[in-house]
Amino acid sequence: MKGKQNLLKLLVLAMLVALGVVISPILRVEGMCPMAHFINIVCSVLLGPWYSLLCAVTIGIIRMMTMGIPPLALTGAVFGAFLSGVFYRLSKGKIIFAVLGEIIGTGFIGAIASYPVMTFIMGKEGLSWLFYVPSFVCGTLIGGSLAYAFLRKMAGSGALVKIQTSLGATGYTDKTSIASNAITIAAFGVVLFVVIKVLADMFTLKGAVWNYGAYFALGALIAAAAIYFVIGKIKEAKKNE
Repeated sequence: MKGKQNLLKLLVLAMLVALGVVISPILRVEGMCPMAHFINIVCSVLLGPWYSLLCAVTIGIIRMMTMGIPPLALTGAVFGAFLSGVFYRLSKGKIIFAVLGEIIGTGFIGAIASYPVMTFIMGKEGLSWLFYVPSFVCGTLIGGSLAYAFLRKMAGSGALVKIQTSLGATGYTDKTSIASNAITIAAFGVVLFVVIKVLADMFTLKGAVWNYGAYFALGALIAAAAIYFVIGKIKEAKKNE
């Protein structure tokens, strides 16, 4: 049984590595690779921190060898991959903590670690210690949001705990409520606001459409969260009558 579970873990790891290599170019610019963070978090939740670290290292090396990606493929992935799994385990299965671990590990630790690597090894000039922080944080917010929505859907259907159990990992039941779902919707508004602002600054996108677009996205999702909460509470009250 143990041998079968170990083989299944390796198969899932190989699938995630292959998927990570294939989808990594989506939305990618130098210093920002959202889909890599998506894979990191999913692997952390399914397999744990050590497998997630191995997955990130393997994907990074393949991308560097076959796509000509700089060492950012490693510095921008390995810290977040490991911390995502650690935070998930320490929180007893809270998916939001897996996302938080990725944001801290990649968005800040990985971004700062990238400075000496790119400056002294790659010889890139004009960088500072915080140069990669905005783009790394933006990438983790995009990938983390996608991973959170994906894993929450799996958790809600009960599929996540079944997969974890079949892999021999500790299965967690991360229950949701109307309030937590509403907060999640509003949080996506904040994420979208930050992403639009950072991207507009990175690519020097000027014009009222970008400024108002960020605030519109924020307001629309906060309003959607409020509507969801009210409708959910009304349905809940009717159900309990």
